[in-house]
Amino acid sequence: MRQISGQTNVSSYRFGSGSIKGIGNEIGRFVVATMDIPWKVTQNLLGGTPEEVVFIDSVDQSVLDSKLLKLPPCDTVVGIGGGQAVDAAKYFSWKRSIRLVTIPTVISVDAFVTPAAGVRVNHEIEYVGQTSPDPLIIDYDIIRTAPATLNIAGIGDLLSIHTASFDWEYAESKNQSKYPFSTSAIQEARGIIDDLYEIIPDIRDVTDNGILAIVQGYMKLNTICLPINHYRVEEGSEHFLFYELEERLRRPFIHGHIIGLGIYLMSRLQENKAEEITKIMDDVRLDYQPKSMDLKYDDLFKSLINLKSFVKSRPKLWFTVIDDEEISEDWISEVLSNLSF
Repeated sequence: MRQISGQTNVSSYRFGSGSIKGIGNEIGRFVVATMDIPWKVTQNLLGGTPEEVVFIDSVDQSVLDSKLLKLPPCDTVVGIGGGQAVDAAKYFSWKRSIRLVTIPTVISVDAFVTPAAGVRVNHEIEYVGQTSPDPLIIDYDIIRTAPATLNIAGIGDLLSIHTASFDWEYAESKNQSKYPFSTSAIQEARGIIDDLYEIIPDIRDVTDNGILAIVQGYMKLNTICLPINHYRVEEGSEHFLFYELEERLRRPFIHGHIIGLGIYLMSRLQENKAEEITKIMDDVRLDYQPKSMDLKYDDLFKSLINLKSFVKSRPKLWFTVIDDEEISEDWISEVLSNLSF
């Protein structure tokens, strides 16, 4: 990977096997936001005794606010787990103005390096607050306790650069960019995919270098997106399909897997080197097939039919190929024919 320089949102970090050990002895009074399995994996390694362990079962803002009121006085909040636990920790850190430590136990989503906390408000995702982990701890042995397919899923939020950057270029061509257009930001972001391509076997096998490549990819993305104050190079039509599915079906998905499906479908709607990006997903074994997500043919068909009206009804979602291209029943039938249900 290229050396990380610039604004990453990570105040400090520790990478390596065993890097979690004893951190609880260094951070004063602390509370932990986690889930059952991540806590079982890490509690005997952490060191120190938390003032409280808060188990996260929802990132609904009202639920988090209720838990926040019950938190004891503390100096630090430690987020241990996946996206939900880390987002909850970020939310508590922001609201209490206290130190944040993030210890992801899986790298399926980039929440542990992004500044805002993703919370649910009326069943829709909103990003609130500003936080910076100090430190971010990437313990390779801890990461590998998660199923390989979940860690491989982490590449989804990086490969989405392929479709999202196309959407930004497309929006600019229609005078609908919303933000000042940056060719250099797009070029730098696409360079992340080039870097990942060089290390696909390591990502597939979840080696130390593969884990590091995904984490550094996330951090590199921050150096591009934080200065321009948006994530258009990484979030586009592929994410909007996920938002529609999640809201309408009211069920969770493994983030990287559903984003992979969005990349598969939207790259074809864009006519944007679809076979090339699909080959990368296949080579790295990113599981984007609907069958593995228990996503039925009829549900996905309905989401694609509904996608244009869904996007147009939400002014916060920026202009993409969805706004212009026809999404016909014939096109949907054709594009779904090579997927597994």
